[in-house]
Amino acid sequence: MPPARFITDAALDFLARRMRFLGYDIVTVRGARLEEVFEAARREGRIVLRLSPRHPRRFADIPSLAVPREDPQAALRGIATAYEPASPPFGRCPGCNTALERRHAIEARGEVPGRVLRSGSGVSHCPTCGKWYWEGSHVKRLRIWLEQAVGRSLPPVPGSPAPPGESANG
Repeated sequence: MPPARFITDAALDFLARRMRFLGYDIVTVRGARLEEVFEAARREGRIVLRLSPRHPRRFADIPSLAVPREDPQAALRGIATAYEPASPPFGRCPGCNTALERRHAIEARGEVPGRVLRSGSGVSHCPTCGKWYWEGSHVKRLRIWLEQAVGRSLPPVPGSPAPPGESANG
């Protein structure tokens, strides 16, 4: 099964960010009407995630999923069961959706805390937005939330004892 590509609006940004941590290719279109999201999905070959129960007739050919706002873990579990991610867990920028590049920590000199440089572990870099990611203090909590949501353990990030999760830029 080929990896699924998704699109949504800002109302589902929390879920979209969590999906990116799992490796899903999901674009968030801010300030768009539902019809605009469907138009973008048609152009880009994406599946629409929506809060609205509406699926406009003229977009009947566009696959979409209605997502319940009240239980993001259940929504994520359903998506993870039915669709393959495009990247490994923690392989996409949670902000802009670009695939991250593994880099040596010394390349992030001046961008990350000294303790990250001294650890000698790798860091991840987003070539689009310029953010750096590394194993941070909140990664464990995030990993637990994601594992509870999908109902299974996540594999470790190659070259790192734990996934990247902190950013120097936000």
